[in-house]
Amino acid sequence: MTQVNPPRMVKHAINKSPRPVSAWLTLAITLAIQAMTSMSLVALPAMAPVVAVALGVSPTLAGVYVAVVYAAGMVSTLAAGAAVARFGAIRVSQSGLVLCAVGLALCAVPSVWVTVLGAVFIGLGYGPITPASSHLLAITTPAHRMSLVFSVKQTGVPLGGALAGAIVPSLMLVAGWQAALLCTGAIALLCAAVAQPLRHTLDADRQLDKPMALGNLATPVRLVLAHPALLMLAGCSFVFSIAQLSLTSYVVVYMHETLAYGLVYAGFALSLSQLGGVAGRVLWGWVADHWFGARRILAVLALVMAVCCGGAVLLQGSTPPVLTLALLFVFGASAIGWNGVYLAEVARQAPPGMASIATGGTLAFTYFGVVLGPPLFGAVSGLFGSYRAGFVALAIPVTLCGLALFRTRSGR
Repeated sequence: MTQVNPPRMVKHAINKSPRPVSAWLTLAITLAIQAMTSMSLVALPAMAPVVAVALGVSPTLAGVYVAVVYAAGMVSTLAAGAAVARFGAIRVSQSGLVLCAVGLALCAVPSVWVTVLGAVFIGLGYGPITPASSHLLAITTPAHRMSLVFSVKQTGVPLGGALAGAIVPSLMLVAGWQAALLCTGAIALLCAAVAQPLRHTLDADRQLDKPMALGNLATPVRLVLAHPALLMLAGCSFVFSIAQLSLTSYVVVYMHETLAYGLVYAGFALSLSQLGGVAGRVLWGWVADHWFGARRILAVLALVMAVCCGGAVLLQGSTPPVLTLALLFVFGASAIGWNGVYLAEVARQAPPGMASIATGGTLAFTYFGVVLGPPLFGAVSGLFGSYRAGFVALAIPVTLCGLALFRTRSGR
């Protein structure tokens, strides 16, 4: 019997099918992209005193800069799901890096309003990164390792901040603050180029006929509102992000003004809390996968945050420094370390194939907390004349989230 060879066109299609990319390589590139966009965000605040003098404004406006970045990120994260479906997660991530580079170049212009525009561009680039990476990790990571893998990827946020703190000021001393911003932008473009070889394989599921419309911006939020489990997670992330940004924004001034520590030592304490966040993100992911599950770990972390808020209220200038640093390390491990476990649980609860859309919808709530959190903490502290009042007020909603998470169980 004569064997019939397949048509030449079929051969060509078979030979050109994309080779699978390992889960660990996917994790590596998403971690690098997350760290680079985080570094782009923190680059200007890392030089805030010098940049403020050049612009003729107060360094305290660095908080406004961060709020503008996250407000723009809140908008772009809502569009991320549709963009990922149409163009692919790698292409969306590359576009985010390019937008960050453009934003950094605009921030290098010595003008307040151009800097604000640069902050908007950085936020538009930063917002889609997490939904895009969640899409990639959800389809390449085994279910039993999701919490750990998502947590490792999320270490890119404090890692990027640490890189900005270590590299950007040194670049500023060598070449000036404007050159430091431009160099950071160039590194972002280099990261986008490094991701290009993986694009053919990891973006093989893109649908070029997928529509992109303004109405799609509401789709992620509608998805979250339609699924009680996602809505619960989104609400808790709103509160947790307030705790995270309040700790990061006010720990230095609290230790300096209330506890009478020097600025150098207070800055070291802030770095230690960030290190706690890096360690916590990996540890909680591993524990969630192997022992208690993501929902229960999030509940425990909420209660730990509440206890740390109480501990911060009780701190005195006479408290042994080692106890103060230990408390801040644990505070960082919980208030900064929750993100990876949370994102993994969002991916689990999302309908099949909709991890990026669900992540974008829940992150809109998260970023809203980032934008509102520090101003609210500062307003409460100013109203009562003490930062201790801010920590007391923060402990209440965090405790309620922990109790709510304990009372609910994962539905998927």
